[in-house]
Amino acid sequence: MDSCGLSGEIPSTFAKLTNMQTLWASNSPFSGKIPDFIGNWTQLADLHLQGSSFEGPIPTSFSQLIALKTLRISDIYNGSSSLDFIKNLKSLTKLKLRNALITGTIPSDIGDYRILQILDLSFNNLTGQLPSLLFSLSSLTSLFLGNNSLSGPLPSQKSNQLQTIDLSYNFLSGSFPQWVTTISQLNLVVNNFTFDSSNITLPGLNCLQRNFPCNRNAPRYANFSIKCGGKQMTGSDGILYETEDSALGPATFNVTSTEKWAVSNAGLFSTYRKNASFLVNTLAQVTGTDVTPELFQTSRVSPGSLRYYGLGLENGPYTVTLHFAETVYESRTSKTWKSLGQRVFDIYIQGTRRMKDFDISNEAGGVNRAVVRKFNVSVSENYLEIHLFWAGKGTCCIPDRSDYGPLIAAVHAASDFTPTVSGIPPTTPGKKSRTGLIIGIAVPVGVVSLLLISAILYMRRKKSEKEDDEDILGLGTRPYTFSYAELRAATEDFNPSNKLGEGGYGPVYKGTLFDGRVVAVKQLSVTSHQGKSQFVSEIVTISALQHRNLVKLYGCCIEGSHHILVYEYLENKSLDQALFGTSNLHFDWPTRFNILLGTARGLAYLHEESRPRVVHRDVKANNILLDAELSPKISDFGLAKLYDDKKTHISTRVAGTIGYLAPEYALFGHLTEKADVFGFGVVVLEILSGRPNSYNNLDPEKIYLLEWVWTLHENNQTLGLVDPRLTEFDQTKATRMIRAALLCTQASPMTRPSMSRVVAMLSGDIDIGIVMSKPSYLTDYDFKDVTTLSTGNFLMKDDTPSTTSKHSNVRLNYQPEGSNASGANTLGVNPAPSPVNVT
Repeated sequence: MDSCGLSGEIPSTFAKLTNMQTLWASNSPFSGKIPDFIGNWTQLADLHLQGSSFEGPIPTSFSQLIALKTLRISDIYNGSSSLDFIKNLKSLTKLKLRNALITGTIPSDIGDYRILQILDLSFNNLTGQLPSLLFSLSSLTSLFLGNNSLSGPLPSQKSNQLQTIDLSYNFLSGSFPQWVTTISQLNLVVNNFTFDSSNITLPGLNCLQRNFPCNRNAPRYANFSIKCGGKQMTGSDGILYETEDSALGPATFNVTSTEKWAVSNAGLFSTYRKNASFLVNTLAQVTGTDVTPELFQTSRVSPGSLRYYGLGLENGPYTVTLHFAETVYESRTSKTWKSLGQRVFDIYIQGTRRMKDFDISNEAGGVNRAVVRKFNVSVSENYLEIHLFWAGKGTCCIPDRSDYGPLIAAVHAASDFTPTVSGIPPTTPGKKSRTGLIIGIAVPVGVVSLLLISAILYMRRKKSEKEDDEDILGLGTRPYTFSYAELRAATEDFNPSNKLGEGGYGPVYKGTLFDGRVVAVKQLSVTSHQGKSQFVSEIVTISALQHRNLVKLYGCCIEGSHHILVYEYLENKSLDQALFGTSNLHFDWPTRFNILLGTARGLAYLHEESRPRVVHRDVKANNILLDAELSPKISDFGLAKLYDDKKTHISTRVAGTIGYLAPEYALFGHLTEKADVFGFGVVVLEILSGRPNSYNNLDPEKIYLLEWVWTLHENNQTLGLVDPRLTEFDQTKATRMIRAALLCTQASPMTRPSMSRVVAMLSGDIDIGIVMSKPSYLTDYDFKDVTTLSTGNFLMKDDTPSTTSKHSNVRLNYQPEGSNASGANTLGVNPAPSPVNVT
C-alpha cells in the first residue's frame, strides 16, 4: 500500500489477515491510531509505516511480533512510546523508528539483538548515556541516534563491523576514543565535545559544536554561496557559488578550510550501497529561472537530514535563497532518463520550520523546471542553519535510487545591511607613533623598488605563464584547480610511501585533501615528451564525461612545470591486480560478469553517447579500476596521448599496450572505436580465464591467450577456458561471453560489433550469431620465431627511425583483406609490460 493514495484508517477487517507476512503502508494519507490488531499477525516479517499520518503510541501488542526482521515506523503524531515493545523482537535485522516520538532510554539488554544490522532511532527524545554493548554488536553496521538528548561520553570500544555512526545533535561530551579515526562514516556535529592538544580531533568538528564557536563574536563574513553537489561556478547574477561536491555519505560533515560554511548529512538509503554518491547529475537545461541554467545540472541529495551552515557571519537580517529543480535521472537498469518522482520534505531555517511538505514536483509543475524560494531570516549569534528534513513522504522505492528526500542545487545567503566585515579576519589597529610615520614613508619607497625588480622577473616569465593560463583558463568548462602546495600537503610532499604506481604518464600518489577526501594524484613526468597540449586535452575530455563506469576527475593543477590530475581514489585498485596479483578479493562468477557488463557500458558511453565521442586507445585490465563494491570504472581515457615512450608504451606513433592492440591500429595506425572493441574482447577472456594476456613459460601451449582460446573453440572445448577457481558459474552466460569476445577480436574491424551491441550480447538481449573463422593474424602467428624489430614505415615518437629493440622476440604477421601473404607487414613488438598498479 505504499504511495497508493488511500486515506483514512486501516479497516478493522484487516484483523483477519493473521497470515500476513509483509505490510508496507508508507507515503499514503492513512490516519488514526496504528491498529492494535497488527500485533496478532505473528508471522509478520516486514512492517513499514512511514510518511503517513498515524497517531501514536506504538501499540504494546507489537511485542508479540517475534518473527519481525524489518520494522520501520516514522512520523508519528501525538502519543509517545518507549522502547519496551521491542524487548522480544530479537529477530530484527533492521529497526528504524525515526521521528516516532520515542522517549526513555536505550534498553540495557540491547546487546541481545545479535543479528541487528541497522538501527535508526534518530529524531526522537531518547535520554541517558550510550550503552557500550550497543557499539559491540557483532552484526551492527549502521547506527543513527542523531537529534535526541543523549549525554555522556563515547564508548571506549567499537566493533570493526560498525562503520556508519550518526550521533549529531545530542549532548554528548568528553574527549574522543581512538576508534573515531578508523571509522569511515561518523557525524558528531552539535554536541559538547572538548578539544585540546591531547585530543584526537576531526577537521572542522570544533566549529560545529553547540553554539558554533568558530569566529563567534569576531565575524568575518556577511554572505556565503554554495553550489550543492557540484563544482564552483559563477551564476548570471554575478554570484560565485563555491564547490560542494565532496563524497558525503550517510553520516558525514564537511567544513570548508576558510570556516565560512559547512554541510552535514545524516540518513541511509533503503538500498544503500557503500559507494553511494548522494549526488544527482543531469545534462538537462532547466527553465523558469533568471540564474544560469547550468546551476541546476548537479544537486545534492539526502535520504534524511541535510543541513547547510553559514559560519562567522556578522549579525543582522539576511535573505536566504534556495535553488531547487524538478529534474530527471539516468536509470541504471533501462539507461533512459526518468523523473525522480515526488519528493516531499520540510524546510527549517534557524530552527524554525518555514515550509512544511515542500514538494519540488508540484512546485515546479513540470520536468526540468527551476524552483527558487527566498526567506528573510535574522542572524543573532554569528551562524545560520538551513535544514532540509525528509519525513518519509514522497515516492518510495524509485528504481535504482530509493528513498529520495531533500534535493537542492544551490544555496545563497546575503546580508540585507551594509556589512562592516570584508571576508578576511579583522586586524587590531596599533597605536599611532613615530614608527608608524617612518613605516608610512618607507613602505611606498620599498614598494616601488620591489615593483621594478618584480617587473623584470615578471616579463621573463610572462610568455610561458600566459600560455599555461590560456590553456587551462580558456577551457569551455573550467575544472576545479588545486594549488601545488595543497597537493604537496595531501601527499605528504609526494612521499614514496604514498606512491601507488608509475606509468608512462608519471607517478601516481595516494593523497588526502583537507576536506578528508582520499584521492589519486597523477603527476605528469618531467621527462615526458608529451606535455601541456595533451594535458589540456585530457582535462577537456574528462571534464565533459560523466558516467558511473568512468573514474571521476576532481580537478587539476598547473603551476609552472607542475601538471597534475586529481582523481577519485578507488581502494580495490586495478582489475589486473585483483585477477593476477596477490589480492584477497572474492572474485566469484556474478562479480566477474558485472565487471564485464559495467566496463562494456562505460565504453559504449565513450563511443556513442558522450560529447565529444572518445576512443580510449588503451583498453586493458590495468586501466579498469574497482570501487568498494567491485564495480568497474574505466581510467586513463585520453591518457594515451600522455604516455612516456621510455616507460610503458611501444615507441611508435601508435599508443597502447601490446596484446590488446587491434592489428589494423598496430600496423597501420588506423584508429576507430573498433580498436577499443578488440581490447575489450581480450579483457573478457582474461576475466573468464583468470590468466593474463601474456607469455607463460611454464606452459608453451598457452603462450598467447587468443591462440589458446581459438584452439579450444575449434575443438568444441570452449568452456575449458573458464578459470578453475570458479567452482560455480553460469555455463550459458560463459559461452555467450566467450563467443562475444571472439567476435570482438576478429581481424577485420568491420566484423567486430559496436560496444552497444556487445552490451546487448552480454545481457542476452540479442543473439550473438555465428562466430567468424580464425583471424589471419593468429593463423600467421609464429610462437617460435625470434626476430629483431622491423619498423617498416613506423617512426619513433621523436620521428627517428629505429630498427632494433633488445626486448623484441615476436613477429606478428597480419594479412589485410584483399592482400596476399607476401604483402603482409611485419611488426616486432615487446612483450606486454608488467601491470602498473595505478589507482
